[in-house]
Amino acid sequence: MSSPAQPLAASLVQSVDWLAIAPPTIAAVVGLVVLVADLFVAEHRKALLGWTSVAGLAAATLMLLPLLDGDRSTFCLTGDATVCSYTADRFTLVIQFLVLGGALLTALLSVTALKDGRKELPEGEYWFLLLSSAAGAALLPASRDLATLIVALEVASLPAFALVGLKYGDRKSSEAALKFFLSSVTATAVSLMGISFVYASTGTLYLSQVANRVQNVDGQLQTLAQTGVVLTLVGFAFKTAAVPFHFWVPDTYVGAPLPIAAYLSVIGKAVGFSGLILVTVVALPSYADLWGPALAVLAALTMTVGNVGALRQQATRAYSAVRLLAWSSVGQAGYLLVPIAAAAYSGDAEKSVGSTVAYALMYGAVNLGAFAVAALVGRTKPLNRVADYRGLYASSPLSALLLAFFLLCLAGLPPGIIGLFAKVTVFAAAVDAGLGWLAVIMAVNVVIALFYYLQWTTLLFRAPEGEPEKHRVPAPLTAAIALTGVLGIVLSGAPQLVLRFTDTALF
Repeated sequence: MSSPAQPLAASLVQSVDWLAIAPPTIAAVVGLVVLVADLFVAEHRKALLGWTSVAGLAAATLMLLPLLDGDRSTFCLTGDATVCSYTADRFTLVIQFLVLGGALLTALLSVTALKDGRKELPEGEYWFLLLSSAAGAALLPASRDLATLIVALEVASLPAFALVGLKYGDRKSSEAALKFFLSSVTATAVSLMGISFVYASTGTLYLSQVANRVQNVDGQLQTLAQTGVVLTLVGFAFKTAAVPFHFWVPDTYVGAPLPIAAYLSVIGKAVGFSGLILVTVVALPSYADLWGPALAVLAALTMTVGNVGALRQQATRAYSAVRLLAWSSVGQAGYLLVPIAAAAYSGDAEKSVGSTVAYALMYGAVNLGAFAVAALVGRTKPLNRVADYRGLYASSPLSALLLAFFLLCLAGLPPGIIGLFAKVTVFAAAVDAGLGWLAVIMAVNVVIALFYYLQWTTLLFRAPEGEPEKHRVPAPLTAAIALTGVLGIVLSGAPQLVLRFTDTALF
């Protein structure tokens, strides 16, 4: 006679769609393989670990192609197949492409950085941490319950702390890691408290069920639910580097290895914004009157503080190029917040959030390209000042032209057509939602940003001081610069590729 516990246990068994979870799984498995292989690979052959990681990230990115046929879900409730913990829909695939593609470009930059690092960075640990973080970042946009969301967020964040502070005996790196760690731990603690309040008031962690139940919360639990919503938003605002939670960004980018600064500027933002979209638009649409105004104010503050901070950078200050890109990334975070705020007021939330996704794809490609050229210049000018880029065209014409193109894309000027289109879609999302005041603030900030982007661009073509220094470009660095350049140019020639893809990207 069978025990009553047996049917219950059988009902809890979930089938796993391995194809759906393949992209983050491949990144995680290759990370473990690299960590174990590091024990057996001879010192002079450590470069194999890097190329294995590049191949693993390329394979993980290619595994997105079979998922384009239709939405797939796994880890679903046995009693309700529509309530799942993992969903690979169009939104998920776009963000996973951004995350895994960005991690692949970071890996190409890292191959050169590790070779030049003179053993300052332990290779096995570096690649394991990078792949682990990429796996968590790829898991996050597919997460459809609050527990998986937080786990993915931490799997993406915890290895990043270690990567920032991984340089042996570098006080600047250690200080950067500590600031990053303390701010992120605070964000996680606040998010967890908020999520626990939401769970206590709704009795579920699944985003779709939270959306339904939070509207009908018992009157005695209403304050608890509202507090949970506010705390959850504050936690994710930390992750997106929104003002006033941005203080860690400049020092962290300067102290981190340059490829990791590039990684944080793109993949770190993708993680924060995809989590914010899932929490607001999917789980808490009924609280739009609470998070909409809050995000609109955060967007205005973030873009203004970020652009003013970038404007104040002195060209001759040590690491001013990296600091300018860091402050610029804070300003860009403000633009990314605009359509999410607009989703609270718009009748078509999917279209509004699609503007954020389109902007994130543009920003990811050109910002990684700018960091790739910064890595090239940093090989001969380790202080990486903006002044060091004077006359770059004389010594490395193609690199100078591509950096100028990337900066013009970030500014939203031709020939960086994709940057212009992305800004127009964000601007249109604000206007369509009736946020005219936010559109005006955005327009003012675009003008502020034009000044420092154009100032840096003109410096590239001025006469160099002294003999121009030739820049030898290693193959991995060449590949990273070329890939970002080709992507930016193709998208500038056909911006509808991004816009048409993201129009149907959501849920």
